[in-house]
Amino acid sequence: MKQEIKLEIEAPEGIEISNHDSTITVKSGNMENSKKFNFKNIEIKKSGNSLLLSSKKATKKELKMINTINAHVNNMINGLKEPFTYILEIAYVHFPMTVEFNKEKNILLIKNFLGEKKPRTCKIIKGADIQIEKNKIIITSHDKELAGQTAANIEKATHIRNRDRRKFQDGIYIIEKPGREL
Repeated sequence: MKQEIKLEIEAPEGIEISNHDSTITVKSGNMENSKKFNFKNIEIKKSGNSLLLSSKKATKKELKMINTINAHVNNMINGLKEPFTYILEIAYVHFPMTVEFNKEKNILLIKNFLGEKKPRTCKIIKGADIQIEKNKIIITSHDKELAGQTAANIEKATHIRNRDRRKFQDGIYIIEKPGREL
């Protein structure tokens, strides 16, 4: 059944929302988050400091898209208020692993992983800040997707194949995501 759907996203004080073509941008001071969406059959209007999403003759597909856009914009706003933080733990049993961050190349070096001579590398996405404290790696960013993808890249760099994970537990693992512990 087709119906008209409207949703208004209000920005809090100090945060500006704008849209241009198919990109929504959220700004606060010198920080900015932007994301490109596919707005098929969805109209976006800016009124004051809020964004109005609407669709005439909407089906379930348009309703899902409006709710998805709402969730992404809310994450962008929350990221400007307080940055998203991922915490990873460096775990090793026999071979002591060392982790170094090269700021010039934006690469994380993982040395002596399972006794390997060649260090493993991991790409750190620009916009994500990284801190290494003893056996913890802390990733912060005002963009949730950047922080999450950087954490996933680091975890994937130490993935072991063809071995029993119950015995070979060496690696770097995500132990805390924004809003919940694992």
